Order: sequence, then structure tokens, then C-alpha cells
Amino acid sequence: MSNNRSGVFIGGLMLGATIGALAGLLAAPRTGRETRKLLKKSANALPELAEDLSTSVQIQADRLSSSALRNWDETLERLQEAIAVGIDATQREGQILKRQDIVDINSKAENSEPLIQRLERS
Repeated sequence: MSNNRSGVFIGGLMLGATIGALAGLLAAPRTGRETRKLLKKSANALPELAEDLSTSVQIQADRLSSSALRNWDETLERLQEAIAVGIDATQREGQILKRQDIVDINSKAENSEPLIQRLERS
């Protein structure tokens, strides 16, 4: 039964292809000779068209590449500047903290009584 369906399908496919080919020949705006000449000219122009397209793509790629490189350089410069500013700020903050520690140690030393004096009062 499936064999019969396959045969019907193939027959319908062949009939459709034949009808399509005949309709295409009858509706064609040019003769076969003119169509072949047009196809030959198109085929001959294809390598030149491909070369033009390749050149255009290469030019665009070069533009994008130089633009990306320029953007990368600018980003790298900003990053280096930010790192330098961060290092300077860290060093200044470290110096401020050291000074505060020294002041705190000195003030604690001035405010604390020697152990012997405290024991004598007790």
C-alpha cells in the first residue's frame, strides 16, 4: 500500500515539474539564445563583482580595526590615569592614618598614669 502512495507521489512530482517547465518556456520574456547570452555575461561579470565586494569588505574591516584600536588606546590611557590617581590617594590616606596613630599613641601615653602611681592611690 505504501508502495502505491510513493508511486503516486513521484508521478505527481514529475507531472508538476513538466507543467512548470512548459509554463516557464511559454511565459519567458526572452528567447533561449538571449537568456543564455545574459547568463554568460552575468557569469563573466561574477569574478569582478566578487573582487569589488572583497575590496569593500576589506576597507570596512580596516576602518573597524583602526577604530577599535583607537578606542582601546583611549581606554587604556584612562585606566592608567585612574590607577595612578588611586595609588596616590591610597598613599596619602596611609600617611594620614599613620599620623593619626602616632597622635593617638602620644595622647594615650600622656593621659595614662604610671602603674606605680595608680597602685599607690589605691
